[in-house]
Amino acid sequence: MIRAEDLVRFWGFNTQGDFGPWTFYTDQRKGLVFFLKAPPLEPPSLTQTFIRNQFRTNAYVWRSLPVSARRDWETAAKRAHLKIHGFNLFTFWNITKDDATIHTIERITNINLIPLQGAP
Repeated sequence: MIRAEDLVRFWGFNTQGDFGPWTFYTDQRKGLVFFLKAPPLEPPSLTQTFIRNQFRTNAYVWRSLPVSARRDWETAAKRAHLKIHGFNLFTFWNITKDDATIHTIERITNINLIPLQGAP
């Protein structure tokens, strides 16, 4: 008998979080746990709404960057041997405005990331 966990992984998914009506996560024993997600019991707080909108805006700004600028963020993350992608690095900078960290990555990789050229 094929377990649903094995079938999902056979399809190439290493799923975690929400996927359609399901919520997935990996337990401590590396087993896949999934269940129908429950609707929230109360509406989001103002803080939750603010943070979600920050991430939405970040994604919009990322998509509006020229391809070359997005490629620079991806390349910088790889050259600096970070365990995140360029989008995640951009998100970190866009949310925290931690210019010092980004300037360090620029020095290490010899790629200028900020100020962004051609950013909206």
